[in-house]
Order: sequence, then structure tokens, then C-alpha cells
Amino acid sequence: MKKLSELLASTAVTQFITASDPMVGALQYDSRKVQEGDCFFAVRGTQSDGHNYIASAVKSGARAVVCQELPQLVEEGVSYVVVEDSNKAMADMAAAFYDYPSEELELVGVTGTNGKTTVATLLCDLFTMMGHKSGLISTVVYRIGEREIDSTHTTPDAIRLNAMLREMVDEGCDYCFMEVSSHSVVQDRIRGLRFAGGIFTNLTHDHLDYHGTFSEYIKAKRLFFDALPKKAFALTNIDDRNGEVMVQNTVAKVSRYSLRSMADYRCKVLEMLFDGMLLDVCDKEVWVQLLGRFNAYNLLAVYGTAMLLGKSSDEVLQAMSALRKVNGRFEPLRSESGITAIVDYAHTPDALENVIATINDIRREGQKLYVVCGCGGDRDSAKRPEMGRIASREADVAIFTSDNPRTEDPEKILDQMEEGKVQGSRTLRISDRAQAINTAVMLAQAGDIILVAGKGHETYQIVGREKLHFDDREELRRAFAELCSVIRSSISAFFFSIVFISETI
Repeated sequence: MKKLSELLASTAVTQFITASDPMVGALQYDSRKVQEGDCFFAVRGTQSDGHNYIASAVKSGARAVVCQELPQLVEEGVSYVVVEDSNKAMADMAAAFYDYPSEELELVGVTGTNGKTTVATLLCDLFTMMGHKSGLISTVVYRIGEREIDSTHTTPDAIRLNAMLREMVDEGCDYCFMEVSSHSVVQDRIRGLRFAGGIFTNLTHDHLDYHGTFSEYIKAKRLFFDALPKKAFALTNIDDRNGEVMVQNTVAKVSRYSLRSMADYRCKVLEMLFDGMLLDVCDKEVWVQLLGRFNAYNLLAVYGTAMLLGKSSDEVLQAMSALRKVNGRFEPLRSESGITAIVDYAHTPDALENVIATINDIRREGQKLYVVCGCGGDRDSAKRPEMGRIASREADVAIFTSDNPRTEDPEKILDQMEEGKVQGSRTLRISDRAQAINTAVMLAQAGDIILVAGKGHETYQIVGREKLHFDDREELRRAFAELCSVIRSSISAFFFSIVFISETI
């Protein structure tokens, strides 16, 4: 617990109505979670306005309210703090409430369109292998040492973020690696955190439903680097055309990585197979278990970060060779009949193109590629024709299907994907995702490859406002089992007919 005045030490206040200096037991921005003695933040969001729930929060026991405008009814015994921006105030006060935990560990943020989850997760795994207790904040999972917590957002709200960082510090973590989404930057969720470094992976078409324009999306990403302190590092991918843009205003120490140009950290892919690839990293060879040029970039970002955090090259490369794939990122499954399926989170045009390019680098002549993909509803619709174009152009057979349609009509989403269909390509349209996966398995022959893209690690399908259980990997295993059963039945029937004919003769 802390006094309200302590929490407001670094917060700009425009109006303060209070009869006392109450002790604050917890911070809340959801009025339904407010308990006696809490401080409630009235935050204006895209779906609702927290100012409409101030009375409800007070009724539940809030003794302090932070808002951008006073409610009509000001309750006696409640402190009202008026600020210009409730999100900024919430971040400042959350950092103060949890005693500024980011200053007690090495916090590294990873931003970009693709690769954030992989880079952050591999860094956490790498530093754990090297003997450091580490934390992870990612799209897939939150980790505090060995303990895992279900992830709700790529970057959680400022209150939960500071609370988790405090838990990491209290449980002895030395490092924390976290994804920094563009949403979190513009919504001030990471405000007040002290970063030891920031990593830029790449920037492609995504989230324009929220940011409006690509320039605003770039600006949101760049703001993260603009805010890095002078003692921090900024590691950027200069093979991406926005790599230098990201760091043009930062005061942090800038380092660069590349697969194509001269840079502080360089890498070449020497050999690639289905079970891994051989890399030349800064003139040293290392065999890794991950695949694809996009993962070569991810691993190089991991290597560069470890170097900037003071680790030795040999120690890092040795640990890198033991790193395993991240769930739902180029995750292979194989059927008894010899079909290989790849499950990947690729949900942007660039990510889909990269995954397919990796498969094409490995597959042999005669192996057909089936691509099952869709586009999420209530999200950036401009990328849908492009996703359809890439899938239909690159696959022997492309199957367009649903991917979290949310409140949109799945058929309309598929209509937009088909607008990009390459003339003469072989495509199917099956809105039921389970049926689409099953169809791909039934069409494939031994040696063929199936890419199921878009959901990766997710174990749900959002239809309307309902979150239904759905796992691409489960559906593939089920389809493989059914195929195996059909094959066995066919073989049994064949041998039965041979025996029957021989006995008849």
C-alpha cells in the first residue's frame, strides 16, 4: 500500500479534490475489479469510456479516482485527481506503486511487425541456458523464471506490466525480454519503464485498422527508440528499408545487423535442411535447429543483443545451437504416410511470403505445396487481397479459410482474399477451418508439404464475440489419424480381396 501523494510524485495534475491523503491498496482501470481502498483510472478506450464507470467504481470502494474530467457527482471521502491523459498518469503511477521495477533488472524490448515473439522468446531461453534467471513478456506466454502465466496481450497494460516486472525482480530475475507492440507505445503502456536496450526486427503492412496510415505505424514504432535512454543500446535490422529510420532520433548507442550488408553483426545461411541450418555468424559457424532466412535474422538479433549485454561470442553460439523452435512458429508435424505439415503464425503478407520462401528452399522436385490460410476479421482489410495473391501464386493448391472472423462475415473476408487470386492458380474456398485443414491432408500425397498459416500457437477461434477452442495442430493430428485409418482400411480390404480371389481360384 502507498499514499496517494507518493504515487502522484511524477504525475502532472491539473485539479485535485481531496479531504485527505488516502492509502491506496491497488490500482484498477476495470471498475468490475475495484475493491475497498483501490485507485480507479477512468481511461478513454476505443470500445468504451472509463468515465462512464466512475460511480460504479466508487460504489465498489474506490477511494481515489484519476480522470480527465470530473464527474457531475463528486462523492465525499473520495479523492479526485484530474489529469490531461489518464493513460499517461496510470503508467507513471503504476511504476511508482511497484517501486520502479524496470530499474532493477536489464529490460530489453523487441519491436517490429514480424519476429518479435521469436526474438524475445529465444533471448529468454538463451539467457536461461547461460545461467540467468529471466523473464519473458510475449504474445504466446508470460514467464517469471520457470513459472508461466497465460498471455492476454502482446504487451499488457501498464499496471499488469509493472506488477509482473516487480514479481520478476522479487523472484531474482536478472533480465526481462519483452515484445513492444505499436499499440502499447501510443497507448503509453511502456511509459516510465527503463529499457537497457531495444531491437528492431522489420516493418511490413499490418495494424492499419488501428493506426490509419503506414506513416503513423512507422511513427509508433520509432517512438520506442526515441524514448530510449543514452546508456541503452538500439539494435536495428538495416536490411529493412525502415531500419535506419527507427534509430534516426535515438540517443541510445546504435548497432546494426544484416544478412546482406556490412554491419556490426553479420550472418550467412550456409546450408538448410528440414531439421536445421548451418549459419556463419560473424565468421563463426554454428548449426541451429531453426529454419529459414527470417529465422537467421531473428538469431542474428539474438546474438547481437547478447553481445551488447556483455556476453562472450563462444558462450552465446554454443547456447544458440541448443535453442528450440518457438511454439507455432514454423512448427513441423509429420504423418505416418509421409506428409509434412508446417504450422506458422504468419498472418501478414511479408510473413507468409517468408515462410513459403523457406519451404521452397527446402522442398525437392515433385513435392507439392498446399497452403491453408485466412485473414482475421475486424482487422486491417487492405492486406487480404495481398495474402490471397501470395498464397495462390506460390502454392500448388491454396485453400482460403477462416482465421478469427470475429464480428465480420467470413464469406466477405474470403471474397476480399479472392480479389488477389492469381489467374490460372488452383484455389479452394472452405470457410470452415477444420474442414479446410482436413481437405489439404486428404489431397496431399507422401512427400508433399502443407502450410497452415495465420494462427500458429493460438488455441482458439474468435467467432462473433465468442472464443471457441481451436488448435491447428490438433486438427492436423486428427486429419492425419483419419487418413492413416483410411489407408489401413484400404490395405486390409486389398489383402482381403487377394485372399478371397486366391481361395476362389
